Amino acid sequence: MVKRDKIGNSAKRTSVYLAERKEKRRKKTTARKNRKRDREELGDAAPPVKKQETLDTKREFDPTFVEKKDSEITNDEACDEFSPFFSGDRQPKTVITSNQKPSKRVYDLIRDLLGVFPNSFFYNRKQFEIKDMVKAANKRDFTSILVIHEDRKKINSLLHICLPNGPTAHYKLSSLELINEIPHRGRASKEKPEIILNNFNTRLGIRIGRMMSTLFPQDANFRARQVCTMHNQRDFIFFRRHRYIIDNPFQDSEKAQLQELGPRFTLKLKSLQVGTFDTKFGEYEWIHKKEMDTSRRRFFL
Repeated sequence: MVKRDKIGNSAKRTSVYLAERKEKRRKKTTARKNRKRDREELGDAAPPVKKQETLDTKREFDPTFVEKKDSEITNDEACDEFSPFFSGDRQPKTVITSNQKPSKRVYDLIRDLLGVFPNSFFYNRKQFEIKDMVKAANKRDFTSILVIHEDRKKINSLLHICLPNGPTAHYKLSSLELINEIPHRGRASKEKPEIILNNFNTRLGIRIGRMMSTLFPQDANFRARQVCTMHNQRDFIFFRRHRYIIDNPFQDSEKAQLQELGPRFTLKLKSLQVGTFDTKFGEYEWIHKKEMDTSRRRFFL
């Protein structure tokens, strides 16, 4: 059989390529049907399903990877700066603001976030510096500050300052879709949502997940059936908000229908700073640098 790259005629070469691709798909479909038939006929005796390999399954070894039951992590969480939120001694109270002279889209995002985070308030940035806002927020017993930044009228980053003494997380924000841009969206209520943190597996990832949790009350209203999900995949944190309906609530059913409420966006951690915002003298727990990207299979969260 003549190799495709040895065929001089481009039309003939294209037809051979299409035929090879069709044959490859046919073999793949036949093999999948045969595996399905074997599972139905043999049951438990059928050959095991081959696990699909992805970048997540092939990730490089990380010494900070945390097992599910780690007494050291449990003891650290019991006395860190986020523990009062989980014990119920402190309730979230969030300031949401923007860069100076924001565009209309920033105000639209702030309006959506005010509906996402319970007990959150908008304050106009005007010409105030972030350090001054931190001092003012501490006097009023706020627990967090969210600052939305944009570049050339395009929203590109989010700053999360945990009060009163930090830490401060800086994220790149992308893939933003506001509530009114999501088709077939539902209408959210003002009840406290449930929180799902998925795939935060390293020490840094667990710390970021706990920091995000401080934006929500820990006594969720389960009757409202609203859930906010922060899903980490390859160090990209996908935010989604849904309402769920269980098909058979009076039976042990694992199936549920989802209706997205919005907004949706993606975050990527750029740095985690010790204490509150300080670009001049601040120390960093973790900061992303280009030389850290040595492999596509290396992840930090």
